[in-house]
Amino acid sequence: MSSLRVRYQTIEFGGVDIHLRTLRDRQQFSDPEGTAEKLGISSATWPLFGIVWPSGEVLAHLMADFEIEGKRILEVGCGIALSSLLLNHREADITATDYHPEAERFLIENTRLNNGQTIPFVRTSWDSDQSELGDFDLIIGSDLLYERDHATQLAGFIDQHANAHCEVILVDPGRGHHARFSKRMVALGYSHSQSKPAMTAGDASPFSGQVLTYNR
Repeated sequence: MSSLRVRYQTIEFGGVDIHLRTLRDRQQFSDPEGTAEKLGISSATWPLFGIVWPSGEVLAHLMADFEIEGKRILEVGCGIALSSLLLNHREADITATDYHPEAERFLIENTRLNNGQTIPFVRTSWDSDQSELGDFDLIIGSDLLYERDHATQLAGFIDQHANAHCEVILVDPGRGHHARFSKRMVALGYSHSQSKPAMTAGDASPFSGQVLTYNR
């Protein structure tokens, strides 16, 4: 970890500042014991967890004033976990998950930077049969559908951890797999809608992706 270059930044949500330690850029890589390699994470994809992506900012802005009272919330594939940190600031019941072996370490440090309460974290894959996470009322995520197979895997994982009445909100930048995912979610009994988000603060142009919403 000592060889990694990081940066510190602050993202504003109205009157709320969320402070982040992220990777400096997409060229960073550190896997001295081969932990990520054993998990199938290549050197090219290794740094993706540690960057703030536009989809992640859009999701966090949606969560800035989203109704959270009484809801148990799960962020799937949290990466740098911007939405989880913001929801934690709002005292939401938030749990974060990611497959990357360094995601939890960054989450702990960023929670400390924001003087927040500990955010429960579970490192898991979408094809895992583990059930320790339990069920949730709201499941969120951003930029998750990188590959064709992810659609089926993610839908199954979400359904495994969704309460009987559950809302799912995903921000997708348009990698070409969300139609397949939506078809799978509908087959699992969820209604589906999609919309264009408003431009996020500081953006030079509107976000080109979609907000995907599923309800059961």
